[in-house]
Amino acid sequence: MAPRRFPRRAAVLLLALLTVVAAGGPAETLPRGQRHRATAPFRHPGVLVGSAQLRAVRARVNDGDRPFRAFRAMRRSRYGRLSYVPHPVPVVECPPDTNPGVGCTDEREDAIAAYTHALIWAVTRDRAHAEKAVQIMDAWSARLTDHTEGNAPLQAAWAGSSWARTAELMRATYDGWPRAGVRRFERLLRDAYLPEVTGAVPDYNGNWDLAMTDAAIGIAVFLDDRHAYDEALRRFRARVPAYFYVHADGPRPKPPPGGEIDTAEEITTYWFGQRTYPEGLAQEACRNLMHVGYALAATAHIAETARLQGTDLYAEVQPRITAALELHSRYQLGERPPASLCGGRVERTMGPDLEVAYHHYHDRRGVDLPQTARLLARQRPGGTDDLFVAWETLTHAAGPG
Repeated sequence: MAPRRFPRRAAVLLLALLTVVAAGGPAETLPRGQRHRATAPFRHPGVLVGSAQLRAVRARVNDGDRPFRAFRAMRRSRYGRLSYVPHPVPVVECPPDTNPGVGCTDEREDAIAAYTHALIWAVTRDRAHAEKAVQIMDAWSARLTDHTEGNAPLQAAWAGSSWARTAELMRATYDGWPRAGVRRFERLLRDAYLPEVTGAVPDYNGNWDLAMTDAAIGIAVFLDDRHAYDEALRRFRARVPAYFYVHADGPRPKPPPGGEIDTAEEITTYWFGQRTYPEGLAQEACRNLMHVGYALAATAHIAETARLQGTDLYAEVQPRITAALELHSRYQLGERPPASLCGGRVERTMGPDLEVAYHHYHDRRGVDLPQTARLLARQRPGGTDDLFVAWETLTHAAGPG
């Protein structure tokens, strides 16, 4: 099924018209990546982790505080070895399901390795790890040109989110990445990733759209691309209410935005046969909790990056996400669901996906999330899912505001 573009809303057209009138000329007179920079500059580093957070993590690790276990696990992982060798390819080919591809695992794992070395550098200031992060990025930017096959958007989302975090950290904190290398990596993200992660996938399972938006917002910040950033916010605001249900939505969930699924029976099928909807239920809960975890992680990553840039998406979706955290944590912990939910059975496969959301709602906002806290206590120190979640116990567990 080929992705389809969302129709533009009348409000977007009106806003564009007002922009033209106010500016006295077309809004397109500046290159897309430079629009609005003078009036609304991005904060760097500002993709998932910011400067204050990195300083606090560094201090707490050096003091032997709780993040020390998470840091030690990260540094001892295969991703943290200075002997790590990247394996770039010219074209990453990722067919659907379990069909063999070319470069799919290598790309995801190399991106996580680069991010791992960037975090080790941020904590230790050991330049060898900074050099390794840059070496891995340079290897891929020198070779990769495209993503192909059916899973190309999701593959680009998973790898692209890790690349954007790494590139953002290294450009902002390390003086040894030559400008030519930075520019080449910018071109890589703009040409080989951004088109993939901004395509429309309205009737796909929602973890795709959210993972793609996670990558898109990180890439937008790194590229100082206000248009891409605003588009990521729009997609977030459209997809999250269609993925996590609350009773205020009515008797059934909202349909996926811009798609063809809208009748009661179509929504039941889309929600894997579910006909009753408890508060906080995710669209893929009756598929498995692994994909719900992906969606929760991506949602929190997007909101956290937006928070660093001065946009409070967390507040907009708080009732949905806090309810989803508690509901799915309860079943991941082992509680048996009622027969009315997924036929009384769920697949308990959630990974280390909840640290960022829990940190914001519990640590910053004081929301009581007992089931989520119990699950995190079992999982810590959270490692990586080898896809796009990595070391978030270190970066977000009870971290700075």
